[in-house]
Amino acid sequence: MASLGPYLRDLRERRGLSLEEMARATRVATRYLEALEAEDLRALPAPTFTKGFIRAWCQTAGVDAGEALARYHEVIGQTPITPPGPAPGDDREPPARARSRGTVLVSFVLLVVLGGALFAVTLVLQSSRDRGIRSAGDLAARPVAAVPGAPPAGAAVDPPTAVAPVEPSAAARPPAPGRESKDAARPGLVAPPAGAPAPPSGPAVSASPRSTPALAAAPGVTAPYRLVARAVEPTWLRVRTDDGRETEETLGAGESREWVSDGPFVLSVGNAGGVTLELNGRALPALGARGAVISRLVIPPTGQ
Repeated sequence: MASLGPYLRDLRERRGLSLEEMARATRVATRYLEALEAEDLRALPAPTFTKGFIRAWCQTAGVDAGEALARYHEVIGQTPITPPGPAPGDDREPPARARSRGTVLVSFVLLVVLGGALFAVTLVLQSSRDRGIRSAGDLAARPVAAVPGAPPAGAAVDPPTAVAPVEPSAAARPPAPGRESKDAARPGLVAPPAGAPAPPSGPAVSASPRSTPALAAAPGVTAPYRLVARAVEPTWLRVRTDDGRETEETLGAGESREWVSDGPFVLSVGNAGGVTLELNGRALPALGARGAVISRLVIPPTGQ
C-alpha cells in the first residue's frame, strides 16, 4: 500500500488539478495540502482538522475517504510526533503525561474562572432586581397626597352607594360636594391639580427593537453568494454552505478564505474581533469584540 502523500497526489493529478485549484475547491490552505502530500505531520493542525482536510480532498477527487484515512492512521503510527520517552532509570514523568496534566490543570482553571464570572453576573442581576422591587415597594408605601376638600384622616366616610347610569346631559353638571369628598377619600383616587395637562390618549407606541447588523449590512444582495473572510489575528472558523458542505479551520493573521453558495452560509467564529467579512464584495459590520465567540450566524439572514 502506498503512503498517504503519493496517494493524495495521484488522486489530484488524475483529476488534473493543481494545488491552488485543489485549495479553492476544498477551502483548505495550500500549505496544508502541501504538508499532506509531503506527509509533514508537524506542519499540519490537530488530527481532527487534518482528517477534515483529507475528507474534503477525497470528496473533490470523487473517491471514498476511507482508504485515505486508513493511510493517514498508518502514517501517524509510523511517524510518532511525540518526543522520545525518558531514559531508563529516569523518575521524571514522560513529557506527554506532563502535557496532559498541564492541559487538565488549565481546563480546570478556566472552568473555575467561568464559574466565578457566572456567579458574579448572577449576583449583580439579583441585586438589581431586589433594588427594583424595593423601589416599587417604597413608591407604593408613600402616602397619597391629600386632596383639597377631602375629610381628615379618621373621619367617618359613608359607604359607596350604587351609581346610577349617567345621562348624557350629566357630563356638564358640576359634581356634588359630598360625592367629591367621598371619591377623594377612597384609597388610590387622587384628583389631578388644577391646570395639569390631560394625559395623552391613544395606544402607547412601543420602542422598535434593535436591528441586527447583518440585516442592513448588504441590502439587495442576491444568490449566488460569495463570502470572503480576512483574518487580522488567528481566528477559528467553521462555514457550512447551502449544499451541506462544511469547512473548519484556523486562519492565521493576514490569511483570507472564500466560499460560494446558492443559499445562506452558516458561520461559527471563535474570535469575532479577529476577522472581517465581505458578502458579494460588500463589507459586513464587525461581528463583535476580540475573543467573542459566535455560533451559527446565518449570512445573509433568511428572507434577505
